[in-house]
Amino acid sequence: MRKLIILGLIAATAMPGAVMAQSRGEVRDSARDLRQEQRELRDAERYGSRHDVREQRRDVRDARQELREDWRDYRRSHRDVYRGGNWRAPFRYNRWEAGSQLRPSYYSSRYYISDPYRYRLPRPNNPNLRWVRHYNDVLLVNVRSGRVMEVHRGFFW
Repeated sequence: MRKLIILGLIAATAMPGAVMAQSRGEVRDSARDLRQEQRELRDAERYGSRHDVREQRRDVRDARQELREDWRDYRRSHRDVYRGGNWRAPFRYNRWEAGSQLRPSYYSSRYYISDPYRYRLPRPNNPNLRWVRHYNDVLLVNVRSGRVMEVHRGFFW
């Protein structure tokens, strides 16, 4: 009887974590749903009424929210991947904004994130764009001009 109770307690504590963990396939499906909703929005803007456009915008917003939630659930369930670790730079922390100009020492190849897919960062659409780590933040930087294109604050725990 005691073994049954212990097994029940173990199952009760393990189940919520297993249910919340988002698989890579679920996140991929959410991204595919978002792209489909965006296509439908473009079609509604071309051929639909204002009511259709408003409804499709709401659907796109919902699909984006679902994708964000899936990514957050994945991040929460895979904390070891996003662990900050003992990372120090030879310069002090700056709070960069999109559009800021960086000096080359801030985005040298030493700070590139070599495998952005491991962190589920989107692939840059330009070969000159690189994901760069700056303390616990992640910056998308144009390595030719030094301009910051995108910022994710507190990316690493």
